[in-house]
Amino acid sequence: MLVEHHIVLTEKEKNQIEIADFGLNKLESTGLQIVTYVNTDRYCAKELVLFPNQTCPEHKHPDRSNGDKGKEETFRCRAGKIHLFVEGETTEQPTVKPPPEDQKYYTVWKEMILHPGEQYIIPPNTKHWFQAGDETTIISEFSSNSDDKSDVFTDPNVKR
Repeated sequence: MLVEHHIVLTEKEKNQIEIADFGLNKLESTGLQIVTYVNTDRYCAKELVLFPNQTCPEHKHPDRSNGDKGKEETFRCRAGKIHLFVEGETTEQPTVKPPPEDQKYYTVWKEMILHPGEQYIIPPNTKHWFQAGDETTIISEFSSNSDDKSDVFTDPNVKR
């Protein structure tokens, strides 16, 4: 998918693609594939790849125990379509739903649909989740430092 969209990876990057199933063992419906280009103490850049209709579970990036602000993210859709849900006024008829067996763990329903070239900034400590449309989706993520262990998921079964 990345090659198809002219996103060139080094051999090292190819070998370090992270397959995140969040400990749920249902990658086809819940999870994502991650290429991390850089993650320093100040900033981070990644490609997030989602299979058709694959969902990244609801979570937030709270302030850290050392006093640092939580992660701020900019999602830029590169290919496909992303359904991004954040805190705010509920969308009356969302166009997608999370996997039925996990729906009870999804609490934010303000939907934004991003097409290639569109982007959205997610402030720190904001609950959010996202799902690919009917085709494989690529999102470029630009953010402050990424610290997976400080992420808070609404599903207590998620293990990061």
